[in-house]
Amino acid sequence: MGCNYYAYKHYVAQHNVYLYSMWMDFLDRLDELRRLDSLCDAKEGGLAVIYGRRRIGKSRLLVKWVNKHSGVYFVADQSAAALQRRYLATCLGGVLTGIDSVEYPTWRVLFDRIAQDSKSVGWRGPVVLDELPYLVLVSPELPSVLQQWLDGPAKKCGMAVAIAGSSQRMMQGLVLNHDAPLFGRAAELFEIGPLPPKFLDAPFSPWSPYHALELYAAWGGVPRYWELAQRLGGNVLDQITSLVLDPVGPLHREPDRLLLEELPPAVEMRPILDAIGGGAHRVSEIAGRVGRPATSLSRALERLVSMGLVRREIPFAASPKNGRKSLYKMADPFFRLWFRVVAPYRSQLAAGSAQTRRQLLEKHWPLLVAATWEDTCRSAVCSQRPKSGLGRLGPWGPAARWWNKNEPEWDIVAVSTKGDRLLLGEAKAHSRPMTKSAVEKEARALLAKPLPSISEIKLEVVRALFIPTIAKNAPRRHEGVVVVTGDDILA
Repeated sequence: MGCNYYAYKHYVAQHNVYLYSMWMDFLDRLDELRRLDSLCDAKEGGLAVIYGRRRIGKSRLLVKWVNKHSGVYFVADQSAAALQRRYLATCLGGVLTGIDSVEYPTWRVLFDRIAQDSKSVGWRGPVVLDELPYLVLVSPELPSVLQQWLDGPAKKCGMAVAIAGSSQRMMQGLVLNHDAPLFGRAAELFEIGPLPPKFLDAPFSPWSPYHALELYAAWGGVPRYWELAQRLGGNVLDQITSLVLDPVGPLHREPDRLLLEELPPAVEMRPILDAIGGGAHRVSEIAGRVGRPATSLSRALERLVSMGLVRREIPFAASPKNGRKSLYKMADPFFRLWFRVVAPYRSQLAAGSAQTRRQLLEKHWPLLVAATWEDTCRSAVCSQRPKSGLGRLGPWGPAARWWNKNEPEWDIVAVSTKGDRLLLGEAKAHSRPMTKSAVEKEARALLAKPLPSISEIKLEVVRALFIPTIAKNAPRRHEGVVVVTGDDILA
């Protein structure tokens, strides 16, 4: 459910302050907000660690939390350490009188002053240090200073503190590694992920499930992209043409910016993304495209997976250790779109008209929508409502794709949580509502399709057809085939 949420973030060059224009509502993130609230409720306070890819809404969540509790939000940049301390003291000056009137030679001196002044006035935060990796770059000693402060002065005055960052590699290194100074200190630690498609209804009010699917195929679950598209208006293809395909569009070079903003920069990953986006999914194929030995790609692929840009896919029921069957696909719909339509055609897009750009997009669009529909259906299987056709036969565990040599592939395979049923599904991303006869034809084809050669086939088999929209008179079940629609998946 939605609740007064998302806002467009404007960078202000003065004192690292963020301003927000409230024309887009705050969406979801209620569980995350409750978890942060628990730190303010706890007598001893505590540390929260939040990470996630850029543009995903971390800062907006933290600003919402800080405003709710009259706290202080500070976002770091790449300035010198002395300037960063001055900026932080300036932010704190609004709640701790006089703290911004002096210079602080070290972080330890500043943090001790924060604890001392907070205790004297009974203020317990919260204090948010956003984009912490930027601070650590210029002050490598900071994690150890924070650890000692959190264990001592901050704990004594019950301070609620949150640290956040977009560089997942550095954030995990600061907190999750066993030898990291902040390991084990976090009372709350979570990743902010993409918003699910059901929240598209708040900013866009899509008129049909297929329209919602198109929006998700373009923008994924990234609030920043939703915001730009909402402000532009028009249909989805017009939005993409203007925001992404136009060389002066704000998202025309978005992947390059994201890779450059990573810490350390991930620009060396670009050729691998080009290869995957261009259709190379096996490690050997990717290696051939980028001209590197296959054995040299493991770290780069792991980093792209940790950044949420690429996912490793293995057949249903296959061992995760079986690297030979692994495929690497774009995990983010926007990146899939960009590397399919923008990356290979930069010259044509620069020289062409809006009409030629639109025609290029239309050529690739059906396959992009189909890929997003498959991904979305697999993700939604385990969260089907108990009263839905598929939900009544579940609940289901995580779904995956299945393939094996020359056998027919299956888009969606899952086992019920009770272990008594096997789901075999096919996803068909038809743009128009499927008629009764078309649904019945697809159902018969599904019944005739050879079963996969997996041990779970001994279970009771449930076949399902996933279709965005069907006609009013089309059956929701035909000869044992369950029909699952966009109302079930996207709502």
